Amino acid sequence: MDKILIIEDDKAILMALKDDLEFEGYEISAAYDGKEGLRLAMSQEFQLIVLDILLPELNGFEVCKKLREAKINTPILMLTAARTDEMDKVLGFELGADDYVTKPVGSRELAARVKAILRRARQEDEAREIYEFGNISVNFKSHEVLKAGKELSLTALEFRLLKFFIAHKGEVVTRDTLLDEAWDDAIVSPRTIDPHIVHLRKKIEDDPSHPEYIISVRGVGYKFNG
Repeated sequence: MDKILIIEDDKAILMALKDDLEFEGYEISAAYDGKEGLRLAMSQEFQLIVLDILLPELNGFEVCKKLREAKINTPILMLTAARTDEMDKVLGFELGADDYVTKPVGSRELAARVKAILRRARQEDEAREIYEFGNISVNFKSHEVLKAGKELSLTALEFRLLKFFIAHKGEVVTRDTLLDEAWDDAIVSPRTIDPHIVHLRKKIEDDPSHPEYIISVRGVGYKFNG
């Protein structure tokens, strides 16, 4: 489940945004001022930040600037008043905002903007050549996987599984989804996946019997925490 942080000082607007996004299936955290919002954004992992410009403590521009200076690249959707000056929007983009939406925003437009931003973010993640977690380095272009500097021998299927897990980091992925997205032949039992996950764990986990990265979710599937 994607996690979204909303930073908005108007409680009525914040609750409306929260209700709309929770209805769409997102997990929501909230802050009513820029200082608290920045603290949450720096201390937890979110897939998107919905950020008002006019905030107490720190305004939205300051929050955006500090996040980007800290190399936190979480996508930011900024909320603006209906009469926001165009230069404010330009400044926001220059500071690292990904998109703008004008208040009041309808639930359908909000859902569409959020889905588009999250989709772009996933595509960008998949397009990155190198992904690193723990002592593992994955090169998507060369299909090389290194552990502590030593190359691992992964099958083509194991590499596809690992790539899919990375693209859906933090999400609970069902076996059926893995069959649809990472398998050559989906006409197999979903449980066929399990032994392949076991082999993949043996290669990337320090202790495969107590996995740190590919976690089993009982009765559902798996979750990648890399």
